Amino acid sequence: MAGKIAISALFLLTGIMHFVIPAAFIRIVPPMLPWPKALVALSGAAEILGGAGLLLNRTRRQAGYGLVLLLIAIFPANVYMAVAHIPFPGVPAQSLLQPWLLWLRLPLQFLLISWVWRYTN
Repeated sequence: MAGKIAISALFLLTGIMHFVIPAAFIRIVPPMLPWPKALVALSGAAEILGGAGLLLNRTRRQAGYGLVLLLIAIFPANVYMAVAHIPFPGVPAQSLLQPWLLWLRLPLQFLLISWVWRYTN
């Protein structure tokens, strides 16, 4: 139960941040994708709906599947962030941690997928 609440809170907060500070998310949308503002708003809304949906027994499975698909869909943005050396928010750009965090985020995406997957059954 605590794990479900934690992952739901993570998605709810991250989704809300898409609307509070959209520029932080817009800058990591790969340049080959159209309409970065719309994509950020759409992914933020999906995170909010998915995070809320995980908390309800009736929608938990569908929300879990949707969040797994979302995590797969946004993976190219995380790759772009690492390859383009876009600074990780909250860490000084010149910090030695910066490159490590950018690349560490990629395998962490798979951990998030497995965490969400736990709540689809």
